[in-house]
Amino acid sequence: MSPTRTNHTTPLSLMVLIAVQAVCAIFFLSDLIADFGELGGAILAEKHLVIEAIATLSLIAAIAIELRLMLRLLRREADLVQSLGMARAAVQEVIEAHFDAWKLSPSERDVANFLVKGLSISEMAELRGNAEGTIKAHLNAICRKSGTHNRAELMSILVDAMMGAEAGETPGLKAAE
Repeated sequence: MSPTRTNHTTPLSLMVLIAVQAVCAIFFLSDLIADFGELGGAILAEKHLVIEAIATLSLIAAIAIELRLMLRLLRREADLVQSLGMARAAVQEVIEAHFDAWKLSPSERDVANFLVKGLSISEMAELRGNAEGTIKAHLNAICRKSGTHNRAELMSILVDAMMGAEAGETPGLKAAE
């Protein structure tokens, strides 16, 4: 499963478990009420009924706790998904800012985006419907405009920018000086 998809089987499994527990709690509670009606006020005299009452109340408390935890987890998941979307947008903004600064053409931007995604030259050529030589020419233009010598150096600049380092600065080096 890809990291961008959420796994909905766990909350569903928890909801089914909570529903089963609720049915059991209703059964035990109705049995307890019926027993209370038969015995009147003498329910405390029956040891097994006291234990049954404690077990029923414990089950109801457990259901309430499980519901609260599940809701908290679902809210946390929603917050994380929202944060991930914001982080993706921020990363894309950093990349686009570099592409703007390097004055890349639309075709070069397309190839540079494929490069960031880790595609090979042949994969880029296939997706763009170009010859591999055209992709290589775009990559050479991108390197020239960005002041880099190869794909690894270009990716290093982009990764450093995403980590907050200025171009040409090694992350952590400035802090050590």
